Amino acid sequence: MNSKVEKHYEQSVDENLNVLNRTQRIIKMALEEMREKDGKYELLKEPLRSLSVRIPVKMDNGTVSVFTGYRAQHNDAVGPTKGGIRFHPDVTEEEVKALSIWMSIKCGIMGVPYGGGKGGIKCDPRKMSFTELEKLSRGYVRAISQIVGPTKDIPAPDVFTNSQVMAWMMDEYSHIREFDSPGFITGKPIALGGSLGRESSTALGVVIATKEAAKLIGLPIKEARVIIQGFGNVGSYVAKFFHDVGIKVVGISDALGALYNPDGLDINFLLDNRDSFGSVTNLFENRITNGELLVQDCDILIPAAIENQLTEHNAHDIKAKIVVEAANGPTTLRATEILRENNVLLVPDVLANAGGVVVSYFEWVQNNQGYYWSEQEVNEKLELKLVEAFSRVYTTSIRKNVDMRLAAYMVGLERMTKAIEFRGWV
Repeated sequence: MNSKVEKHYEQSVDENLNVLNRTQRIIKMALEEMREKDGKYELLKEPLRSLSVRIPVKMDNGTVSVFTGYRAQHNDAVGPTKGGIRFHPDVTEEEVKALSIWMSIKCGIMGVPYGGGKGGIKCDPRKMSFTELEKLSRGYVRAISQIVGPTKDIPAPDVFTNSQVMAWMMDEYSHIREFDSPGFITGKPIALGGSLGRESSTALGVVIATKEAAKLIGLPIKEARVIIQGFGNVGSYVAKFFHDVGIKVVGISDALGALYNPDGLDINFLLDNRDSFGSVTNLFENRITNGELLVQDCDILIPAAIENQLTEHNAHDIKAKIVVEAANGPTTLRATEILRENNVLLVPDVLANAGGVVVSYFEWVQNNQGYYWSEQEVNEKLELKLVEAFSRVYTTSIRKNVDMRLAAYMVGLERMTKAIEFRGWV
């Protein structure tokens, strides 16, 4: 790593920084490495607009609960903003802002003509009925309807939201606008204009990125032992993709604990017996903790759960040769530095899990055309984009002598910074 970047990392290793602060640090480092004007950082360090809303919902017991929701739109210099909506008790405005920035970076890396957006509602969907979730979904759309739309900001599923939630939101938006608007939102059911391959697209992108990383270090992927932290939508699909082609998955985890078997796990059994929130480890007595799973022996480690899982406290104990970030923000800046020092190849989240936004883009294109592609065509187009993006990020990391995360931000910011300059904003 060059001396200038090393200096920035030394100034950026505070593990207590929130996710927005950390993201801003990386953006600043990337823009300075790119020799961009200071004004661009001032513009890009925060979303162009961020809306906070209050959503009243009449609950099944007759009481009214008021939920707080957010929608952040990072930058629309390249095109409309795009990004998921999450339902989670820990949603904060700072997190939503950071996630919108990450979406901008992902879109830039993948060559998708969007800026980043993100939304969230502070709630616990696990404690809400189907009817209450529908009311909340529709109320959120009513609250943000003036700033979203197929040419403004296109939402999608995220944590604890799914195609049914997207269907309710699309229906509500169509009622407000008084015309059918499938292009308003992606991740919809196939019957309502969803794209084949969308549900598994983030996981497929992770698998493609993992294969490319294995090629770089000369690791035969069929001989690799894989640990996946997280067994939700992304983690479970990644596990199944690997298991189906004979790659040994030796560890998985959910919110309740983790399973590890050096001889490999029966992934099909685990998939068949998990509950609706992806939990399955409670069926086993010999489970370990999520923290213990991360430091078990393996070749490839895929954090696919939540933020801040690899830190300065456990990064030195990681035994994997490759870490592929399927989750958003699972590795702190200090841990990123430690992994690089230990010759662990880290594939950053903004590259590894960008498959979802790519196929969301494909869905939007299909909605606009009124012509729909086969799943094979969708997957082939996704692979082409991901392989090309991976090569571009890795080449930049070698050319600039920086880690893959910083290189990914540099690639992701390039088109946006040019668009900002051409528009005369800075």
